[in-house]
Amino acid sequence: MKILVVGSGAREHTIVWKLSHSTKVKEIFAAPGNAGTTMLARNLDINPNDIRTLLKTAIEKKVDLTVVGPEVPLAEGIVDEFQAKELPIFGPTKAASQIETSKVFSKKLMQKYNIPCAPSNIFSSYQEAKQYLVRQPIPIVIKADGLAAGKGVIVAETLKQAQQALDNIMLERVFGAAGDRVVIEEKLNGREMSVFSFSDTATSIPSMPACDYKPVFDGNRGPNTGGMGSYSPPNFLTNGLYEKINNTIMQPAVKAMQNEGLPYQGVLYGGLMITDTGPKVMEFNARFGDPETQVVLPRLKTDLVDIMLAVVNKKLNQIKIEWNNKACVGVVIASGGYPSNYKRGFPINGLDNLDDDILTFHAGTKLDEAGKFITSGGRVLTIVATAQTLAQARERVYNNISRIKFEGCHFRKDIALFDP
Repeated sequence: MKILVVGSGAREHTIVWKLSHSTKVKEIFAAPGNAGTTMLARNLDINPNDIRTLLKTAIEKKVDLTVVGPEVPLAEGIVDEFQAKELPIFGPTKAASQIETSKVFSKKLMQKYNIPCAPSNIFSSYQEAKQYLVRQPIPIVIKADGLAAGKGVIVAETLKQAQQALDNIMLERVFGAAGDRVVIEEKLNGREMSVFSFSDTATSIPSMPACDYKPVFDGNRGPNTGGMGSYSPPNFLTNGLYEKINNTIMQPAVKAMQNEGLPYQGVLYGGLMITDTGPKVMEFNARFGDPETQVVLPRLKTDLVDIMLAVVNKKLNQIKIEWNNKACVGVVIASGGYPSNYKRGFPINGLDNLDDDILTFHAGTKLDEAGKFITSGGRVLTIVATAQTLAQARERVYNNISRIKFEGCHFRKDIALFDP
């Protein structure tokens, strides 16, 4: 098979890496990929949002399966375009992607089908939202309705912060049209967990869960990022909790989409809070999470190609998905100043000095004229270690990550030390 992976982050590098292990794969293309994917795939200089060029390329190169990593191409209908040309593609349609692209749609779906989530209200009027806000207990969560590059959810610890968030979203329009509507919801307390479920519209099979750390600094301080590290499985995971998540959240969500005439095909991401009264949904995403993918796919024993084909061909009920029992810890190395302003173009040293079984997934990297790795983004690398226990995996990843150097490099030193 020839496979095209759309995207350029560590998530996409991990997907390419996992697909490369399949005996069914002859060649992998990455569009646009990064310096890491060049070792396993042929990078194509195509913007992941340029659906027309991606479609043309898939036809020209006789691609057998396209896998979409990021959310924007999904939101813009890449799956619809490929399906119209009868090209196999792994991911939900534009309409089904609303479960991520619209917080309002997602919240209404959960409320209609009694999927556990935080109590909330939806507003399209700034004045009504402001009047409602002053009557609510603090802390509180403010969400822009549409896609906002992972920055549209604000957890306000004071009323002043909440009002500022509302002003930024609905008055200052910092997220543009994504701020036409807002969801204001109660802040959930508990332990966070991420779960992916493979779905072929009817059957849903969950992955092993992971925990993700969003704030940029140790101790969960500082602004939220795309994710500074993760680990799998969670310390607090039990068979009962795993089954409850599947039976009360993930399967009902897929069934709800089917009932709404929006059959969901691909991978559904559930960002959950495990509260005293059970698991509740904080958000749904329409694709693999990053950096959770980097610690979940190394634990997958089943051929990822087989799973993706089963999803595309609606035969997921005919496949058994198996996972290993090892612990996996991934730590993100970021550019200094991320998630705000940061510089690019610094040489990355030490990658050739890592232990043989350490996994290195590239994100913001590229090759300079001499063929050396240099930084080109905010999140630069995810370094991953697998071991029999979480403590061993954590020790191994930090022992290796300290060998990697570039100007301004920053990473959290407490990933997997406590539950996020």
